[in-house]
Amino acid sequence: MKTSANGLAEITALAGRDLGHGDWLEVTQDRIDQFADATDDHQWIHVDPERAANGPFGSTIAHGYLTLALVIPLFTDLLAIEGVRMSVNYGLEKVRFPTPVPVGGKIRLTAAVAEVTGLEGGVQMLLDFTVELQGAEKPACVARAVYRHYA
Repeated sequence: MKTSANGLAEITALAGRDLGHGDWLEVTQDRIDQFADATDDHQWIHVDPERAANGPFGSTIAHGYLTLALVIPLFTDLLAIEGVRMSVNYGLEKVRFPTPVPVGGKIRLTAAVAEVTGLEGGVQMLLDFTVELQGAEKPACVARAVYRHYA
C-alpha cells in the first residue's frame, strides 16, 4: 500500500517508518541495452548475450547503475509527497551491489525512512533502500538516499 504525506509535518512523522515493498519489475535485455546506449557503457557482460552465456554470470547482467536508477520509478510506488513547494534528490550516502541482476531477473524495492531532520525552509529525509532480486539470498542493491523537501 502506498504511503502518502502532505506537508512537512506529515513527512517528519514518517521518521522510523517502514514503507514496505513494491511490485516486481522484470529487467529486460532491451532495458539493459538502452541504458548501455545512454551511458556509453557497452561492456560485454551487459550487452553481448552470446559471450555472456559463457561468462562468470551465465547471462548478461544489468549495470549496477541501472539497478540504482530503477529505484526512482520503484520508489514512486511506495511514497507520495504532496503539499511541498519542491522535493529534490540530494544524493546518496552509501551504495552497494551485493548481487548482480541477470537479464530476465525480477527486482522490487523495499524502503524505510531512517531519519527526518529539519533544515532551513524544509526537511531532510534519509531513506534506506533495498532492491531485492527474486530468488536471491542477497539484495541486488542497498543504498541510503538523501531527499530534501521544501515548504
